[in-house]
Amino acid sequence: MINIEGVEYLTAAEAAGMLGVKVTTLYSYASRGRIQSYRRGIKRERFYRRDEIEALLKMRPAVDLSDERDPLSDRWTSPS
Repeated sequence: MINIEGVEYLTAAEAAGMLGVKVTTLYSYASRGRIQSYRRGIKRERFYRRDEIEALLKMRPAVDLSDERDPLSDRWTSPS
């Protein structure tokens, strides 16, 4: 975790771990606009705001663990 001007940022691995998804799924969320990724400096590494990841967790639907697919990949909903 990185703290920049009082804002906590997570690496892709940390953010994916919090969400319980693969890093590729996290990248998919960012490309679809569900979360925003941030770049620090000129490196390719992306970071994710901890508060945005936590907000996304609050939107998580109930998951049926008997479902063999990635339980979170296609079932995110926006708040009403």
